Amino acid sequence: MGRLACFDLDNTLIDRDGAFLAWTRWWVDRAGLGTDAVDWLVAHDNGGFTPRAELFTRFEERFGLAISVDEYDREHPSFTWVEPAVLEGLASLRTAGWRVAVITNGGVVQQSRKLEHTGIAAAVDYCCISEAVGVRKPDPRIFQIAAKETGASLTNGWMVGDHPAYDIAGGINAGMRTIRIGHHHEIASPVADHHFTSVLDAFRIILAS
Repeated sequence: MGRLACFDLDNTLIDRDGAFLAWTRWWVDRAGLGTDAVDWLVAHDNGGFTPRAELFTRFEERFGLAISVDEYDREHPSFTWVEPAVLEGLASLRTAGWRVAVITNGGVVQQSRKLEHTGIAAAVDYCCISEAVGVRKPDPRIFQIAAKETGASLTNGWMVGDHPAYDIAGGINAGMRTIRIGHHHEIASPVADHHFTSVLDAFRIILAS
């Protein structure tokens, strides 16, 4: 049975915040608003953790224009991108015999479109979206689902992600080793086995394990 390497999507494999900024600039320009609207959306986005309905309701109260959550879910993914080196890193793991899964908290429409648009869906063995399976990180069951779907074992596996409370805690709950990416969250614990600025360093560690 193969070993499993799991990756978060947003701000781990892709620059989710950069994509949100790009979408925000596009939407605000189309709406004829100024840069203050861009600054407001970015400041209140909270890395995507502010519920979209709440964020857009507050935006309408502030600027007088409505943003559709459904349209956002369809539009935002087209502003995402993945670095070629990330796809190469995922391929190197699979070549070395690792089973590779993306485990992401979020809705099916937006997350599946991101995965398809960036080519990540085709670069891994399985994509596990929380809304589709009915369980979210840090619940260990979502990792067990990924292991079952890929025919892999969680033993000696890895979870790589940017959020300590979801990715790192989830990996630990599932009995996996963990790698934290970036400094997107002020939360300091739980502490991962490794912490890097770029996901590219994670590939090296996993391949050497």
